Amino acid sequence: MEQQIYKGKLTQFHWLKIAKKEELTKNTFSLEFEIPESLEENFTFEAGQFVSIKFQSHGKEVINDYSMTSAPFEKKISLGIKINSSEGTPSELFKNYNEGDHLLVSEPAGRFTLVSKPSEFRTIIAFAAGIGITPILSHFKNILHNEPRTRLFLFFGNKNSEELIYRDVLDNLARTYGDRLQLFYFFSQEKTPDQFFYGRLDAKKLNLIINQILHLDDTDEESTIWDAVDGVLICGKGEMIKTLANACYHHGIPKKNIHFELFEAFNDDIYPIEKEFPLIENVEIDFKMLGQSYHTELPDNREKILQQLLAQKFSVPYSCKSGICGSCECYLEEGQVELLENEYLTEKEELQGKILACMSIAKTKKIKLNFDLI
Repeated sequence: MEQQIYKGKLTQFHWLKIAKKEELTKNTFSLEFEIPESLEENFTFEAGQFVSIKFQSHGKEVINDYSMTSAPFEKKISLGIKINSSEGTPSELFKNYNEGDHLLVSEPAGRFTLVSKPSEFRTIIAFAAGIGITPILSHFKNILHNEPRTRLFLFFGNKNSEELIYRDVLDNLARTYGDRLQLFYFFSQEKTPDQFFYGRLDAKKLNLIINQILHLDDTDEESTIWDAVDGVLICGKGEMIKTLANACYHHGIPKKNIHFELFEAFNDDIYPIEKEFPLIENVEIDFKMLGQSYHTELPDNREKILQQLLAQKFSVPYSCKSGICGSCECYLEEGQVELLENEYLTEKEELQGKILACMSIAKTKKIKLNFDLI
């Protein structure tokens, strides 16, 4: 076992053996790890979570996060990984590590998770783009296995059919659970016989999906399938998440039922800020991080706290700046902030005094934060 500060938190890594490595398409591959009995407890996970892998790339040590495609009942950890360029770190991972080799893998983390409800009738829809299918696949396997009354709809976008990963796995799931799983593939750079399936997944496409696919509900003649949606899962790039999350919300899905996982750095708010705040100037900030105490002053509260600390060159922990990843989670020990909508903190955690610095606007002239108690 190794410990390392990663994204501002002490993270546990363990040596795991690569049990299987498989090329999926020309630019994606999968890794499956063997979990020794002594580490089974450490690698218990929930559908939708990820692990971080520490490895050598171009002579340097790097850490990358990868979502699991395996479901908890499968008792294994399988990852889907995309190679964006021949110079990138995933390319080095693919070239230099093979079956039988050992890699340092972190214990599972992440909150792109759902509460299991095996006794309820539920409708869950998912939107994925490219490698964004990985945590969705974990969720769908898990739900189909554990929730006999839940029906699932997947809208999966790729550039073309050659880049569509896990098609065999998805098609097999659809054959096995045909009455509960429906798949729809969209291509942005390949003409399709039906124009409906050509183009990106965006607000316009969602409108068509609602009106042409999620309209008639066999289980309830009075309403549509869209009316029955209990949860939405979205995974892909930031702009896609922002577009689809807002479109789902404007079509009546409550924000608390829209869950998303980001696969790149994204600095925008997912939802527009609908509140205005009284201007406060010369905001004093005290914060504790990695055992050190810091003091600074922000010119005003027009910007969120994390963004202002980063502008002042403080190396505060962050990954997304959009309230999704939780890297900037901290305790508010003094003062008041307005915590904007985020995908990470639970109501209980907010009541305990936890905030996300990237989604917090100062409401008092003095603020005290602690990043170390998390």
